[in-house]
Amino acid sequence: MSPHHFQLVCEVEPPTRPDLAHVRTQIAVLSRHADAFLAPDNHIGRATVSSIAVAHEIERVGVPGIACLNSRDRNLLGFRRDLLTAAAYGVRRMVFVYGDKPTSGNRTSDLTVRAMIEEVRRIRDEPAFDGIPPFEVGVAAQPGRPLPRWKCAADFVLTQVSFSVPEVLRWREAQSYDGPVYAGVLVLASDAMATRLRGAIPDIDIPDALIERLRRDKRVGVEMACEQVDQIRESGGFDGVHLVSGVRFRQVAEGLDARGWARSPRG
Repeated sequence: MSPHHFQLVCEVEPPTRPDLAHVRTQIAVLSRHADAFLAPDNHIGRATVSSIAVAHEIERVGVPGIACLNSRDRNLLGFRRDLLTAAAYGVRRMVFVYGDKPTSGNRTSDLTVRAMIEEVRRIRDEPAFDGIPPFEVGVAAQPGRPLPRWKCAADFVLTQVSFSVPEVLRWREAQSYDGPVYAGVLVLASDAMATRLRGAIPDIDIPDALIERLRRDKRVGVEMACEQVDQIRESGGFDGVHLVSGVRFRQVAEGLDARGWARSPRG
């Protein structure tokens, strides 16, 4: 674990309409707990307001924002446009991912996450970015799989969601990466959501017993997520948590309050 204060990065639900009111509500509810907010990019394959615009909105209210950019929906020119936009808005932190399967249509191009990292490093010497502080770039990692060497060039790593704290701890101990790593924690809103997720993403192991508990009591999803956050912090194995609360963000805030959670001081 790198020497950083343990942080809670909360993911917001991005708007699918030209209205940022719901984003602002999520920030207001979770800002007393969150050290930063992450804005997804075309969440679950649906068109959403630009993650860079959402991250800029987050920054405007005095909370660090992180913009997620997927390789699926861009070519190189479109990616350069996004980097210029991020620089103009002062959005310094980004996460590069492959992207969820689109609900319609196909991938835009053969742009890859690796190529995105290489490009963001290359532009440092371009006149257009002269005087602009370097971007901080994060990538996603799958617990159970070794972190590829090229991903070690990233400034930070977010692990994909796991419902087993021992599993992600074993994975972390096996990696030589010395930058900040944030463990993924997802709030399951219902047994139906858990079943859909397990069918759509085979790599995510959701125990039958957990799905049955959710069928009897939907509050279990929030309780388990808050417990995972505590366990990961107490383990000392990670620099923070990437928490996806979804529609249960109010209940998550209440759960964190009950556990005495507070964000680290902002300098």
